Amino acid sequence: MEGRLRRLTHDAYEGGGTSGGAAAFVRRLRTPPSSAAKDVEIGLRALVPARTVPAMTITPLAVPPPATAVDAWHAVVTAAHRHDLPAAVPAPGRVETEGKLSRSSVHGRTVRLAATAPDGAYDGVASLLLFTDEGNRHTAFLDVLAVHPRARRRGVGAALWQAVRAELTADGRTSVSTMLELGGAGEQFATRLGFENVLPLGWYVQNVRDALAAHPRPPELPEGYAYAQWPGVVPDTHADAFAAAHNAMEDAPSGDMDEQVPTWDADSVRAAAQVILDRGGVILSSAVLHAASGDSVAAYTELVLRDPSDERAVQYDTVVTPDHRGRGLGRAVKRHMLGAVSLAQPGVREIATSVADDNGPMLAVNEQLGYRRERTAAVFQAKL
Repeated sequence: MEGRLRRLTHDAYEGGGTSGGAAAFVRRLRTPPSSAAKDVEIGLRALVPARTVPAMTITPLAVPPPATAVDAWHAVVTAAHRHDLPAAVPAPGRVETEGKLSRSSVHGRTVRLAATAPDGAYDGVASLLLFTDEGNRHTAFLDVLAVHPRARRRGVGAALWQAVRAELTADGRTSVSTMLELGGAGEQFATRLGFENVLPLGWYVQNVRDALAAHPRPPELPEGYAYAQWPGVVPDTHADAFAAAHNAMEDAPSGDMDEQVPTWDADSVRAAAQVILDRGGVILSSAVLHAASGDSVAAYTELVLRDPSDERAVQYDTVVTPDHRGRGLGRAVKRHMLGAVSLAQPGVREIATSVADDNGPMLAVNEQLGYRRERTAAVFQAKL
């Protein structure tokens, strides 16, 4: 999300956190399954009529999961995505799914749960990120709670939520948040559980070819500034300055979220990029350097493909540090990235990003570069 470090902190599917109402919520340190999730037998007679609910078991996934578990998980999230989101929004590919299930975030411990039917198929899945950075040990993020369309209205979503809540309580968390599409059954389900909209936002999409035609060259930078770019992990020569620029996100819009922006250093920005690579993805970074302050990073933007074959890339953070605002560097660095991605990944046709509704400066930059609002979403939060 532009204006928050959300996409490096956790790993939401582009479709948002919740999909499919009482059937679904639609982002990792390697740890053994917690006692709260071990073989939780869910008796659902108190939740929905017994005649509609076959027996099910909520079990944690092993890390790394076997290929059969990846396939079963992927079947749920892709079916839920295609059922709940517009056809123009690409569903996650298997590379993305396997990567997220196999490699943890740098900022937390992930609990992954599957609702297994008697025949062994997955009816639903949930992924919960329990933050481990010092400022966020009280809260968590529900990356995914999704139920296959064939299994909806049988209490699967309610059962998964019970298991998720047990994990939160056992770990001493006092709140949890998730990203939701607005206006659908997912929002209704979350609202019934006590979630509230704490950060309205929108998803925006840019057509790469059209943007390059409208802006054939990157803007000329003010004297003393220079463009830089790199694929993958930040070079050592820029790592400290890059981390300092990440920490400028503290003044970005965050609504009433309990989650705080983590503190970054050179090691953590390297590790965050390495996670994307280890999951099979691609990360590109463009920056504007300021020579007079020792090549500090005055602005940067990051672009991610969760699978190298993706035609829609996801814009992660775009930041202009406070001392360098008002010089057009946000627009400049994003246009520079357009050139970088068109050369490095010529198959990319679109770039998607999410922006908070009250982030006026970033919305203005994106409008200048041809982004169009595709759909409405929000971060929702529940107090426990």
